[in-house]
Amino acid sequence: MITEVLEWGLEPKIVTTDAWYSSQKNLKFLKNQELGFLTGIAKNRSCSVDGKNFIQVQNLEIPETGLIVYLKKFGQVKVFRRDFKNEAHRYYIMYVPDLDALFSISMAEFKELHSIHWGIECYHRAIKQVCGIERFMVRTSAAIRTHFFSAIRAFTQLELMRIEELIENWYEVQRNLSLHVARDFILEHLKQQVGLNAHSQFSVNA
Repeated sequence: MITEVLEWGLEPKIVTTDAWYSSQKNLKFLKNQELGFLTGIAKNRSCSVDGKNFIQVQNLEIPETGLIVYLKKFGQVKVFRRDFKNEAHRYYIMYVPDLDALFSISMAEFKELHSIHWGIECYHRAIKQVCGIERFMVRTSAAIRTHFFSAIRAFTQLELMRIEELIENWYEVQRNLSLHVARDFILEHLKQQVGLNAHSQFSVNA
């Protein structure tokens, strides 16, 4: 996909992705294209501060401002750690072709880019869970493209509703619809039960 983007003539300022795509092959491809990136990495990825003694990134003492390390079989990157309330940690690395710029990456720059990165992750999650972009029962290319377009159009409408403060978040419509369907089902079921009970009370044996 990056190759296609470059063929279009676009020049990405930086690429961001999650740990799923942070293989050595992918990172080297970005490096060879002279593209900077921010990506999540698994906690067991091997890094070294001195370029010789490699340990898992989870065992590094990483200051809040980040740490310059050698990523095994790649080269120098700056690693950051994000802490979450459930005590889980996530690790991210940043790379830019200019070594001086790499060393000078600040926490503020990381947070700004991570915010964009997180927004993209939320978009992907919502377009799958709320708009059902993966759930298509068609086979032809034209029908699949129509489904993809419809899912993206649905998300666009949800985002417009959120911006206009008609909803608080993308999941609200889905949640309210589910509650409405569940409510109608329960009421209909109760109505049937009441009807059956009333009928049984007034039935007599001839």
